[in-house]
Amino acid sequence: MPSDMSAPERRERAVRAAVEQGVVGPGTPLAGLLDITGIRASAAALRAAFDEVTPPGTPVLHAFAVKATPLVPVLRLLYAHGGIGAEVASPGELALARAAGVRPADTVLDSPAKTGAELREALALGVAVNADNLQELTRIDALVKSAAPAPSASPASPVGLRVNPQIGGGSIGALSTATATSKFGVALRDPGAREGVVRAYLDRPWMTRLHTHSGSQGLPLELMVRGVAAAYELAEEVNAAAGRRQIDTVDIGGGLPVDFASDTGTPTYADYARLLKRHVPGLLDGRYGLVTEFGRSLLAKHGTVLARVEYAKTSGGRPIAVTHAGVQIATRTVYAPESWPLRIAAYDAEGRPKPGPTVAQDVAGPACFAGDLLAENRPLPLLEQGDYAAVLDTGAYCMTAHYGYNSLGRAGIHGFTATAGGVRFGVVRPPQTFDEIVAESGGEHADALLDF
Repeated sequence: MPSDMSAPERRERAVRAAVEQGVVGPGTPLAGLLDITGIRASAAALRAAFDEVTPPGTPVLHAFAVKATPLVPVLRLLYAHGGIGAEVASPGELALARAAGVRPADTVLDSPAKTGAELREALALGVAVNADNLQELTRIDALVKSAAPAPSASPASPVGLRVNPQIGGGSIGALSTATATSKFGVALRDPGAREGVVRAYLDRPWMTRLHTHSGSQGLPLELMVRGVAAAYELAEEVNAAAGRRQIDTVDIGGGLPVDFASDTGTPTYADYARLLKRHVPGLLDGRYGLVTEFGRSLLAKHGTVLARVEYAKTSGGRPIAVTHAGVQIATRTVYAPESWPLRIAAYDAEGRPKPGPTVAQDVAGPACFAGDLLAENRPLPLLEQGDYAAVLDTGAYCMTAHYGYNSLGRAGIHGFTATAGGVRFGVVRPPQTFDEIVAESGGEHADALLDF
C-alpha cells in the first residue's frame, strides 16, 4: 500500500513495531530492517532521471550491482516492480540473479578475474559480458569459435570491453577505479593502449559494447562525468574507424555517492543524469543504448540495523553501550571509520525514540577486539541496558556483507511497509543457525585431519 510518510517516519514506526512484534528482543537482539517503500521510490527515481534525458525508445538497462545487497527477495523486488536488472561479479551473484528471476538479457557480468567456466556459462545463457582486459578477449574468442566454428561466428551475448580512463581518484582510494594503476579495465593512457583497444574492436565486429566505471563513494559527480565522457569519445573513435555504428551500447557503471550524514538523498539520480546531458550530450541523443550499474545509492538509505544494548558500562569516565552490531555487519565502518561513518539513533526498550540530553559515548559491537566500535565518543541520549541502537543507512554493504569474525551468525533481515494502518514485516533472510555456522566451518569433515 502506498505511504505518504517520510522515510524517517516510516523508520520510527518500524523500530517500534519490531520491538512490539518480537522481530527484535532479548532472544533476537539483532535484526536488519529494509524499507520496501523507499526501495521502490529509489528505483522509480532512477528510471525517471534517465527517461528525462534520453529520447523515447532509447534502450536503457538499469542493472543493480548485486554485491551491494545480495538478497534474492531484494533482487526480485527491484526486477519485478522496478524493472531493474542485475550486474553480477561472480558465479554466486549470477546464481542469485537467476534465482530472483532476472532474465539473462537483463543481466551483466563484470569481474576482473572471470574463469573460462564463468565465461562459458554466461555466453551460453546470453548474459552480457564486459571483458576486463585483452587476455580475456582472447579467451572469449576461443569460446566463440568452439561454440560456432564458422568464420563469421559471433556470440549470442552482447560483449564489451572495460576501459580505465585514468582520470584520478576520489576521497576513498580503495573505491576509486579510474586511477593510473587501477586493477580494473584497459588503462587507456598507457602507451599504445588506446590503439590496441580500437584494433580489438575492429578485429571483433561482434563486439558492440563499451564499459567504464570510475568508482563510487567519495567520487564527485564531475569526475564520474569525465570518466563517462572518455568512454563516449572512445566509442565515437571506434565507430569512425569501423565506418559503422559497431559500438551501440555504452555501460557507464554506477557509483552515485550517498549522503551518510543526514536523511537527505543527495546527490540525486536526476542531478547526475542532467550533468551527463550537459557535458556528454552525444551519448544521450538516442544513438547509443545505455547500461547503468548503481548499487549503494539504490539501497543504502533504506536499511536500518536494530541492535539491543546488552550491557551499559563506563570505562575511563566514558559510557559504553555494548550491542550485538559491530564488525560483522559494518566492517568498513569499524576498520575505516573516517571514510565510513554511520549515524546511530537511540531508542528505549519499547522502541521509542530516546529522550534526554546527549552524552558522548561509545557504541560497541560484540567482537573480541578493542576496535569493534560503530561509534566512538558520539553524542547520543544515554543508551542503557535493554535499549536499542539503530544503525542507519545500512541497506547496502552492511547487513548483507557479513564478516564472520568470532563465528558470529548472520542477522535476520526483514522487509517492512509502514502505513497509517500499521507496520507489516516479511522475512527476507532468517537468522543464521548454529548448525549452519558449523556446516560452513567444515562440521561434516571433523575427522578430516586425523589420518595425516
